[in-house]
This record gives sequence, structure tokens and C-alpha cells, in this order.
Amino acid sequence: MIVLLYPNRCPVCDRMLRDTLICPDCFGRLRYVSEPMCYSCGKPVADAQQEYCMDCVRKKHEFRQGHAVFLYEGPMREILYRYKYANRRDYTEFLAMQAARCYGAWAKRLKIDLVVPIPLSAKRLRTRGYNQADLLGKRFAELCGLTYCNKILVRVRNTVPQKELSVQERKNNLKNAFKMNKNVVNLKRILLIDDIYTTGSTIDAAALVLKQAGIEDIFYLCIGIGQGQQCSYIK
Repeated sequence: MIVLLYPNRCPVCDRMLRDTLICPDCFGRLRYVSEPMCYSCGKPVADAQQEYCMDCVRKKHEFRQGHAVFLYEGPMREILYRYKYANRRDYTEFLAMQAARCYGAWAKRLKIDLVVPIPLSAKRLRTRGYNQADLLGKRFAELCGLTYCNKILVRVRNTVPQKELSVQERKNNLKNAFKMNKNVVNLKRILLIDDIYTTGSTIDAAALVLKQAGIEDIFYLCIGIGQGQQCSYIK
């Protein structure tokens, strides 16, 4: 009865499904991020001899390392737009399962103490009704057997959407945007969760606050990521 009332829908074509979360043909249209990739941010790079993408060569990040599951292009761009702005919370299971399948073992090897989502401001949370990073982070942590908390990091400023800004404007936009809501005790490694990684400004701003609170290593995981500036070849 539950399946009949609330059937799964393919996140690409929106067709109703019974026993799967995505159409096989639609799944084939999504492109995973694969080796070679930047050692720092996880963006694809031109060849295995290139350790870092040009973005990371030019910019020192506050996080130690990060990864993304899919290239932020084509159908995945549309999926993440609807997930973020069109109340498609039902995409959470598919996206979190893909994240866990690709990077659950990585997160466990890192001995992550806590999985933490990038928070929304209180105003934006009221308007949207949910935080997609919170949904993702909670389900990812459940699938991987990791500890999850969405209370220690808060967004204290209602910043302009990053997609509307230049690289420098993004950095300035996020200055003093986050703060710690709770004291952290005996936490060494935190994994930040977000939906999209572009320049890394959001992750950096959140990671800086965590480092200032005494967290030694901050990692991140997101669903979609761009290709960077020297990525002419993708597997």
C-alpha cells in the first residue's frame, strides 16, 4: 500500500518505479568522478602525474581532503537543482546510497569522529523547509555506521546564494557566516557533507571555524563537483 501511494520516481526522468531507485538507462547517463583526480579537492585532473587541480594549486584550503560522487553536469545538475529547490527530498536515498557505496569505506578508514552537514541560515531553512545537506549527511552516516550531528555548526548570516557570485565574492560572502554552536570534546576528525562543490569557499569557511575550535582534520564529501581548469580528459 505504501509503495502504491508513494512510489519511487526516477530522479532523472521522473518515471514511477517499483523495485529500484533509478532507471537503468538513466543511471547510465550519470558520470562518476573517477581517477585521476585532485588529491586535495577530488576534482578530475588531466592525467595521473598531476597531483592537484589548478584551483588547489592556486588556493590553500582549510580542509585536508575531499571527494565528490558525480560530475556536476547534465542530468546530475538537474537532479541536484530539484533536490535543493523543488522539495525532492525523495532523492535522498539514492544520493546517500551512492555516496556510501563510493566513499563509505574511505570515511571509515579516516576514523571520522563525526559527520556534520553544511548548515543553512535559520531564514533560508524556514523558507525551504529542509536542509538537503542535513538529509544527505544523516542518511550517509546511518548507512556507514558513523556518528552524526547537525547541531555543532550553525550559519549565523543569511548569505547570498554562492552561484550568483564570483570567486572573490564567494569568499567575502562567507566571511563570519558560520560559528560553533556546541563545544567539541575529544573530536579529531570531522567529515563535512554538502550537495555541490564548486570553488570550495563554503567548505573552507566551515572548516576554518572547526579548526579554530580545535578540530585537527576536516574532510568533506559532496554529491556533485565541477571539472576544474585542467581537466581535458575524463574517464
